[in-house]
Amino acid sequence: MTTWWRGRDPDLAATRRAGRTAIVMPALFALCSQVFHSSTMASFAAFGSFSMLLLVDFSGSMVERLRAQAGLAVAWAVLICVGTLVARLTWLAVVTMLLVGFVVLFSGVVSSVLAGSSTALLLGFVLPVTTPVPLSHLPDRLAGAALAAAAALPAVCLLWPRPVADPLSAPAARLCRAAAAHLRADASGLGGQGPAADAAQRRAVADRTTDAGTDLRNTFDATPYRPTGLSTASRALVRLVDELMWLSTILTDRPAYTDEPPACDPAARTVRLAAADVLDNAAYVLTDLHRDIAPLRACVEDLRATMKGMEESSTARLPADHPVGDSAVEIYGFIATLDLSFRAKELGFAVLQIVGNVELAATAWQRHWPDRLLGREPGALTEPLASARDRAAAHLGLRSVWLRNSLRGAVGLGIAVLLADLTSVQHSFWVLLGILSVLRSNALNTGENALRAVLGTVVGSAIGAGLLHLIGHHGTVLWFLLPLAILMAGIAPAAISFTAGQAAFTVTLVVLFNINQNPDWHIVLLRVQDIALGCAVSIVVALFFWPRGAAAAVHKALAEAYTDSARYLADAVHYALGPYGSPDSSASVGEPVQQSREAAASARRLDDAFRTYLAELGAKPRPLADMTTLVTGVAALRLAADAVVSLWQGVGPERGPADQTDAHRAILGAAFRVTRWYWGFAAGLGGNAPIPDAVRLRPETASRLVESVRTDFVDDRGQATTTAVRIIWTGDHVDVARRLQPNLAAAAQGSTGR
Repeated sequence: MTTWWRGRDPDLAATRRAGRTAIVMPALFALCSQVFHSSTMASFAAFGSFSMLLLVDFSGSMVERLRAQAGLAVAWAVLICVGTLVARLTWLAVVTMLLVGFVVLFSGVVSSVLAGSSTALLLGFVLPVTTPVPLSHLPDRLAGAALAAAAALPAVCLLWPRPVADPLSAPAARLCRAAAAHLRADASGLGGQGPAADAAQRRAVADRTTDAGTDLRNTFDATPYRPTGLSTASRALVRLVDELMWLSTILTDRPAYTDEPPACDPAARTVRLAAADVLDNAAYVLTDLHRDIAPLRACVEDLRATMKGMEESSTARLPADHPVGDSAVEIYGFIATLDLSFRAKELGFAVLQIVGNVELAATAWQRHWPDRLLGREPGALTEPLASARDRAAAHLGLRSVWLRNSLRGAVGLGIAVLLADLTSVQHSFWVLLGILSVLRSNALNTGENALRAVLGTVVGSAIGAGLLHLIGHHGTVLWFLLPLAILMAGIAPAAISFTAGQAAFTVTLVVLFNINQNPDWHIVLLRVQDIALGCAVSIVVALFFWPRGAAAAVHKALAEAYTDSARYLADAVHYALGPYGSPDSSASVGEPVQQSREAAASARRLDDAFRTYLAELGAKPRPLADMTTLVTGVAALRLAADAVVSLWQGVGPERGPADQTDAHRAILGAAFRVTRWYWGFAAGLGGNAPIPDAVRLRPETASRLVESVRTDFVDDRGQATTTAVRIIWTGDHVDVARRLQPNLAAAAQGSTGR
């Protein structure tokens, strides 16, 4: 039973919230109704505690949680005042609901703290705006909310407090350590330094890396919901899943054109060992994000220095003065001279990306609470408002899932306020709650949720009516039933189902509305009427704003992300090699900063669409593993483009002569074919074309590249220049993007069902 319960409610998060609410909410309701004899205070105290204890679960240290709770209480006071002032005029209430709804929902894109408390904030405005009263009632409303806040603060820290932990940190740390051991095993014996690890030892470390990666992926995929919170630290840890899995892929990835590369540059061994040290230090930080990150930064600087030294030594080892035959073995053998050093460079770059997120997570965990509330990224050079503006700007377009969700939610709430007033619904507040409970990311699933909500309401109404019939005139029994009903209302959605949660919530309302009154089963009929109207509004609004489901939204976001990332890769290669004779003569040879920003913005939109897909209720129509592979592929493609830009930063691309060299043409042509495949792949993900076949190796292209490097990029002594090494490594990065294609195509076939 315990295993089943923890499987449905990991870390007992829902049980903790429900238990606290079941204690505090009835106590406050009793205090206000029986001692202060104020029904207004009782309602706002009850729903205030419901909002502040059940609808939010702030992360971070206890001090940060208490500060966040206090901030939520202040926001509730402001929203109650505004809602009370505008409620008496229908048009003003509707317009204000639209504005408040949109601002609250869209502000989540700026700050993760605001995103996690959006429903609780909306409830603070919905409650007063749907129950018009004279301004003389405002003090009682504020007093009820103040009591709720005063009770919520000690409840959060004293009643079964949530442990400060993240489910991804431990498995991510294990994978970092396993990858570090893998790197050390690969480095053993390279460059003729030290004994080489035997085959059994290599298999053992490789298996441990695979097992650690599987454990991390299983932890991430264990639930259809996000396994971490919405904080910056948690989101950085989520990004680590993709990057660490990509590192695991790099550790086993090898070009198909050679069995074993030639003698290794000793610096490639040094880079692997330095990267292993960085990963070990990253694992140490991940086990406790409060630890000092200065040693980690020192290791990072050492890794950067060794990578720079490897570039210089690799130049000296490139045999540009040796003749190369026409056979594929000899041609690819020349390129393979830099294979191990390139793979070390690629590994080092991936490790730097990983440690950047580890450092971000640790710094975010250690930053002050005001920075967390404002959504200011750790280490950002911009001011908080500028940082917020940049994040919001990425979503100011109808292709943004977040913007659509915000618009749809705001319009739905506004329509519900209008209909509740025009139809004179007695309990218009529950119409708004009906929308909040069923309005999701797509029309089809909203309809499914609406049916579940109505079904749960009917079941809960029947149970409530039966309880009232059994209780008869013994209304005191309802006081004993109220905590149990609240407990079930908090636990049922996570532990059982959405329908069960709706039924338990209905029972809670039946009990709450009949305390201190003669039990009246007619209230259940009003509840069914209210929720049905709210469901109908949510369906209409969702059909208008979102014609297809979250899976379709993810595929569209994937298509846009692959299109932008492939363009970024193409422009990165053009930045490195110049657009001489390219099909797009207008291409810029400047650093592709704008393309990088566009790719990053589309990746953020994809992240939001994918998280919406994960959070959506119901079974997933496609394998989650395939969807995750496709999302990870976007990050890998951007990493390849970032690596190309990084390779040429600070040294300035060396342009070839006006008549472009064969090396330029070979790599630009390869990049064109690879990026064209990704554009076709994006069209296939969008449903506009079939998934194309992966690009194959072209030995004739490699032959042109090798001959050009040997003749066009050597010094007076016939030795290769650093430009020759960078050109070959640029081609290697393009080939990495090519080698991703078969797995992505297979995942796309599985995710689209074609």
